[in-house]
Amino acid sequence: MAEQGEEDREYRQYRRLEDCEEDSPPGEEEEEQLLLHVTEGPTDSWHHVKDLDSFFTKIYQFHQRNGFACVLLSDVLELLQFLFVVTFSTFLLCCVDYDVLFATRPLNHSHVPERAKVTLPDAVLPAPQCARRLRGSGWLLFLLVLAGAVWLCRLVTALRRLVGYWEIRSFYIRALGIPAEELCNHSWQSVQARLLALQRRQPLCVPRRELTELDIHHRILRFRNYTVAMVNKSLLPVRFRLPLLGPVVFLTRGLQFNLELLLFRGPAALFQNTWSLRPQVKRAGARRALARGLARAAVLLGVANLALCPCVLGWRLLLAFFSYAEGLKRAPGSLGARRWSLYARHYLRHFNELGHELQARLGRGHAPATRYMDSFSSPLLAVLARHVGFFAGSVLAVLIVLTVYDEDVLTVQHILTAITLLGLVVTVARSFIPDEHAVWCPEQLLQRVLAHVHYLPEHWQGRAGRAETRAEMAQLFQYKAVFILEELLSPLVTPLILIFAFPPRALDIVDFFRNFTVEVAGVGDICSFAQLDVRHHGNPQWLSEGHTEAPPERQAEHGKTELSLMRFALSNPRWRPPPPARRFLGHLQAQVTRDAAAAPAPRPRSAEGPLAASLLSEDSALAPEALVTSVWAASGLVARDPRFGQPCGTASATASLLASLRGTPLGTPPGPAPDSPAEPHCPEDRPALSESRLRSLSRSALLAEVASAEMSLHAIYLHQLHQQQQQQPQGPSPQPAGAPKHPFVPTGSAARASQLREMPLGGWAEEEEEEEEETMT
Repeated sequence: MAEQGEEDREYRQYRRLEDCEEDSPPGEEEEEQLLLHVTEGPTDSWHHVKDLDSFFTKIYQFHQRNGFACVLLSDVLELLQFLFVVTFSTFLLCCVDYDVLFATRPLNHSHVPERAKVTLPDAVLPAPQCARRLRGSGWLLFLLVLAGAVWLCRLVTALRRLVGYWEIRSFYIRALGIPAEELCNHSWQSVQARLLALQRRQPLCVPRRELTELDIHHRILRFRNYTVAMVNKSLLPVRFRLPLLGPVVFLTRGLQFNLELLLFRGPAALFQNTWSLRPQVKRAGARRALARGLARAAVLLGVANLALCPCVLGWRLLLAFFSYAEGLKRAPGSLGARRWSLYARHYLRHFNELGHELQARLGRGHAPATRYMDSFSSPLLAVLARHVGFFAGSVLAVLIVLTVYDEDVLTVQHILTAITLLGLVVTVARSFIPDEHAVWCPEQLLQRVLAHVHYLPEHWQGRAGRAETRAEMAQLFQYKAVFILEELLSPLVTPLILIFAFPPRALDIVDFFRNFTVEVAGVGDICSFAQLDVRHHGNPQWLSEGHTEAPPERQAEHGKTELSLMRFALSNPRWRPPPPARRFLGHLQAQVTRDAAAAPAPRPRSAEGPLAASLLSEDSALAPEALVTSVWAASGLVARDPRFGQPCGTASATASLLASLRGTPLGTPPGPAPDSPAEPHCPEDRPALSESRLRSLSRSALLAEVASAEMSLHAIYLHQLHQQQQQQPQGPSPQPAGAPKHPFVPTGSAARASQLREMPLGGWAEEEEEEEEETMT
């Protein structure tokens, strides 16, 4: 008993956050905290909406799916697609005479002697014979009945969803004042602003006087924030070390669905509804019983997946064949394209980041990530690919010439198959041959990836050119062929993970939900990381020193709390952060100001010389990419040969660009709006950019581009500070008189950057030779 009590004291108790603006009235039950009420008037009425999470989620999805017409058409076509796949597969199995189709059995043409060719109708069996073959197959009838039951379930779900979206359509038109034909002209920020204005005019949420942007994100992303936090703390069983393969990451849509069913939505889930944990989860004494129940539920769910594995696997194979076969024939290289893996979408996601925001950010990082991965090549594979491509291409060229000379060559058996396979071999071989004009600079390319994705493992710093770093990057940025293969293997692997890998982590997951859950009045139980609370989850190594009280086990990894707070403040300029977050943002802005003052004035691009202009040129005209390119120019990126593998960017140079970009300090209290003198608002045109340059952009596009560029610079800046703090010696180093006091930048780094910028091209080569001689010595 003493050991049990000592173990329980290691875990912090579940805590409740009261609403800082207005406490719930005495005697109010949980039911009343979830009412949504709009008074009678021009906006009509929506009374007693118990599940505000679903309500706000439908509002968001209605906007992202472009209105009711697109939702209706999409759902109807998905149901028809299901019917088509089942019907067409049954037709191919029971109603086609493959002996006639493949000409292995001669067709009787006695009744039509002049016809010698076999047509498609000749290979189709008559309807009675097709029905007899179908009735004679018991397993096929069972599969058809099962498919019919699944289709009926999907039909009922689609009808219920359409009824809900019709109510949302009425809410958009009557409450928010957005007609259906104008929905595409409104960004999500505009819809969110109208929701907040409606709350001020006619209260929607009874327990809260004012609805904030953070409240809306908490309700839409309640479960997603938990998943992102568990990936950040390495709790979910998605990383494995296999013999011969080494470290492997496996997270598919099927595994994600099962984990969400197990933790959030199933009968044994830790949540009793969409907004509240089970009472047992909040008590430390019930942790072991809950862990045993969760492990048992995982095993049962794994057994159920194992029983349904043949059906699910068959369906995945059919769907993959019908989806990718034609594209593979038309463009064989499409499987060699890369995409962000599902694990990367959780690892790189900020807390409280909506789906379209994540997609836009990863979309901006796709091009630099592709260039980084393509910069690696294997000399052995390149030599082999050149010769294999030559042999296959020679044979293919001869076959093409013969078919051009006489088209009867195409009637030769398997000639089209040979042409297709040879073309595929040539395409694959060319993908292994590197571009002879490419310049190998992995550190700079990886920094460009960091500017958009905002998170990279710390041990990648200075190791961008290593094969281990590329292999780990391939887990985040995988081939499309690998994605398809993982999805096909998911019905086989998911049951094994649920049965063997999940139960040992059940106790840690139960403890995570108890220790990292807070109850917010009027919102419900949310992940404490989603509060963006630097004081309780900040990391001192990410500029939170002096602003956090969190022990190491409660700190978010990779600076996720700090970066998520910055992103949310930039994406929602009218949001008023709580005092701890406001102090951290103010400290960050002060640090930027000090570093910008310590940095020398950047020289114009024309003074950099033709070599620098060539190296710093970009093929993208997007504002974020151009601004990040300016960061490289200001920080002397070309000052060091890329072969040394060390980034030359400095925090002072990045801070100088940030200081020139911003007009209003990040996190400052917003000023009063003209339409509401009593309520402060933050002006949305806070970035200090030239209006003549951006006059052609719409207001929402301008804000999105500037916020993205500014967040990219903040991510680079914070990573630079973190890296410099990691490299800084433990003891205080003496500084020369008059040197700027900087807690992170080593002595003389700004002067070093200035020296590199002022040095002529010949001076760079001389200094590199001296450094190389010292290294050899």
